[in-house]
Amino acid sequence: MSDLSGKTLIMSGGSRGIGLAIALRAARDGANVALLAKTAEPHPKLEGTVFTAAEEIEQAGGKALPIVGDVRDDESVAAAVAQTAETFGGIDVVVNNASAIDLRNTSEMDMKRYDLMQDINARGTYLLSKLALPHLRKASNAHILTLSPPINLNPRWAGASLAYTMAKYGMSLTTLGLAEELRGDGIAVNSLWPRTLIATAAVQNLLGGDAAMARSRKPEIMADAAHAILMRDSRQASGNFYIDDEVLAEEGITDLSGYGYGDDPSALQTDIFLD
Repeated sequence: MSDLSGKTLIMSGGSRGIGLAIALRAARDGANVALLAKTAEPHPKLEGTVFTAAEEIEQAGGKALPIVGDVRDDESVAAAVAQTAETFGGIDVVVNNASAIDLRNTSEMDMKRYDLMQDINARGTYLLSKLALPHLRKASNAHILTLSPPINLNPRWAGASLAYTMAKYGMSLTTLGLAEELRGDGIAVNSLWPRTLIATAAVQNLLGGDAAMARSRKPEIMADAAHAILMRDSRQASGNFYIDDEVLAEEGITDLSGYGYGDDPSALQTDIFLD
């Protein structure tokens, strides 16, 4: 494939940040993008809603289907998958983007937040992937792409933020298992993770504010890496835990200066789960 023109993506989340950047990159090819997200109304600390994201997708050259729903709810996800397939005639790509983050240690973590992360991150990824399978099996180059890290058993990560690590590794285990389970179906199942912090609302609000943002790259690096992965032959590229800059290097892109967010590229901070 030369681009994603005419292909249909369904994404969890996507109202802002990395998910929206991936959606816009696909839209520039002329793709159809369905967004399943909870943000129907503006949030005081978060930019964008599922509807403003849909407007941006349309302006970028794609077709958008904004769906207000909850990836934690079985019926909501099933309805979103059905609506996407009915509207666009099928589903070619699933992007598991929705994720909740709380880096507190075990003593400080309340079980409500633990459950939230497990339900959105691990269960939501499993559920959306599972319900889209009948449509992906009919697609010519089907992909499931999950924004989750390589499974790193260095104890420092689980020891620092056990609940979050369990939730993110649950997403990654979904990649590992589905890639093997679906190998005979020709459906590619991969994960993508950034080398550095990415300038998103989570970094701004939870990981250090302006100082952390200055050590980040723009979400577009993840969007370009995701696009490159989705261009690959689904029967040849599955079961991988990709890192954004490594994907771009494989595509011949080694000058990453355009993705810088801060003024000092040497100050970039490596993202968590990467040694």
